[in-house]
Amino acid sequence: MADADSRLILRCQANDAAAFNEIVSRYKNKVYNYVSRMVGPGTDAEDLTQETFVRAYMNIRSFQSRAALNTWLFRIATNICIDFRRKHSKVRALTTSLQREDREDDGDSDRDIPDDRFDPQRVYLNSELGIQLQSAIAGLPEKLKTVVLLHDVEGLPYEEIAEVVDCPLGTVKSRLFNARMALRQKLAPYVDGSLKPPERHIGQQSAGR
Repeated sequence: MADADSRLILRCQANDAAAFNEIVSRYKNKVYNYVSRMVGPGTDAEDLTQETFVRAYMNIRSFQSRAALNTWLFRIATNICIDFRRKHSKVRALTTSLQREDREDDGDSDRDIPDDRFDPQRVYLNSELGIQLQSAIAGLPEKLKTVVLLHDVEGLPYEEIAEVVDCPLGTVKSRLFNARMALRQKLAPYVDGSLKPPERHIGQQSAGR
């Protein structure tokens, strides 16, 4: 994939429009899924996805081969989503716990990510818990939401996320730790089984059709 992307980039830099169309075809769904989780699905996500590729096309000549193409696209999309939310959303006050968790050192962090007790991807396997998780992620502060989406949903490694958000590797790990702990706190009633999602009965589903 990396070699194929490199060839496409070289063709784009040689003014081959068909090569960029292939890039769009290859990555548009991946970028849209990420953008829709950042700002919500719908027209805005479609517009921001299109803007991501427009900006990529305009800057394709400055692309450096040392970065992966999907990392570069995610970085463009992240910046566009952040700008969009700053312009169209009111600043939300953080809860006391998240404010405490959100303060981190920009140096390297030795804290371990609690993968063994809380794995967002595993929660996504359950449709009802997935709904709760998506809602909880949407309520996270911007920089926490970005890293948890890039790592736990999109599967990017720490090093690539650091390139996307332009911060030290230790900060990425710290933000991911804080994001997971905040999500775990919000979803604790569902994860530990003390609160179960509402059951959907066959009769109720039929009535809505």
